[in-house]
Amino acid sequence: MKILEIEGGNTLSGTVRVSGSKNSAVALIPAAILSDEEVTICNVPEITDTKALYEILKYLGADVTKNSESIVIEPSHIENKEIPARLSKKLRASYYFMGALLGKYGSVKMCFPGGCSIGARPINLHLKGFEALGATIKEEDNCYIVEAKELCGANIYLDFASVGATINIMLAAVKAKGTTVIDNAAKEPEIVNVATLLNNMGAKITGAGTSTIKIRGVSSLKGCFHEVIPDRIEAGTYIIIGACCGDHLKIENIIPEHVESLTSKLQEAGVKLEIGTDSMIVTRADHLKAIQVKTQTYPGFPTDLQQPLSVFLTQCQGKSKIEETIYENRFMHVPYLHQMGADIRTKNQTVTIIGPTQLIADEVVATDLRAGAALIIAGLIARGKTQITSVEHILRGYEQIIEKLTSIGANIKEREI
Repeated sequence: MKILEIEGGNTLSGTVRVSGSKNSAVALIPAAILSDEEVTICNVPEITDTKALYEILKYLGADVTKNSESIVIEPSHIENKEIPARLSKKLRASYYFMGALLGKYGSVKMCFPGGCSIGARPINLHLKGFEALGATIKEEDNCYIVEAKELCGANIYLDFASVGATINIMLAAVKAKGTTVIDNAAKEPEIVNVATLLNNMGAKITGAGTSTIKIRGVSSLKGCFHEVIPDRIEAGTYIIIGACCGDHLKIENIIPEHVESLTSKLQEAGVKLEIGTDSMIVTRADHLKAIQVKTQTYPGFPTDLQQPLSVFLTQCQGKSKIEETIYENRFMHVPYLHQMGADIRTKNQTVTIIGPTQLIADEVVATDLRAGAALIIAGLIARGKTQITSVEHILRGYEQIIEKLTSIGANIKEREI
């Protein structure tokens, strides 16, 4: 079993370069199989989630060539066969193969997807979209069987602006007959990035990044070259680290407007930020003020950053509040922050954090990806040596996080026990 050991109290300075977006890459990789030709995707993060997707591609028969920060996917030899649980359970985003294979072949059989246990994350909106396009759906032995004699464009209203459902419906609709309209679509930058890839391949998608997306079906898709956008959640995590223990810490390769909901809240708390065109410099400030945050779909405050932010709020003077509106189990890191001395009270879907508090190192568990990021931040500012177990969750989503933190002055080590 791997653990992380962090000796807290170091001031961090230097430069961190943000990797390609995890949430974008995990959709772009399955989307590539819709092409009839070779697709090259660059700025792909080297994380366990992308490695799991390569396994599925190879299992289906695609040729996958990995270069430094890019992958070349040759899908012409793919066989549309059942994706077994041993592959689908490795990550939540395996479900994007449902939309991609359905769109390419008119059928797909796949076992239920995996992912972090952060609450109920049903894929009923994905399935509703597939049905609207003309597919029938059966559940059999923990697998979905989705089939369509012909996929036809439809008007689809999403009850919730789901990122996964928006992307999966796009994947299924790009080769459908006629025009598909997705209303109440999610607006996240990752959706725009996926739509751009599909359009580069020859799809006809308009409105990505707005609440209404239109997809005019095409008969074939060609190869292309495409780049993954910078990871706004990784960027936000390092910005929060800088706000907690940075001294002119520079975070580069970012798109500032993608993290504006975070930076505006940090500035409200008293953090000084120097914001450039594609970078940001953060220095820890004294006399931080308590703030209130409510998670929302983009462009609101992202649920993926509320756990890391909660650690920052332990250093703010007064009573801060976070209301979580997306996932019901996104406070599983709180008991471990309690162990470390934080004063946090949970009621329903809201936490109240009273600070400032000197955190004390302890043995803690990364229950999910962003909880793990939060505990790393706690370890960086705590007194003593923090040990984090279940670190595989963290490695799912942060490329070279140990190397990056070490390069800016953190005392952090990974070891086997």
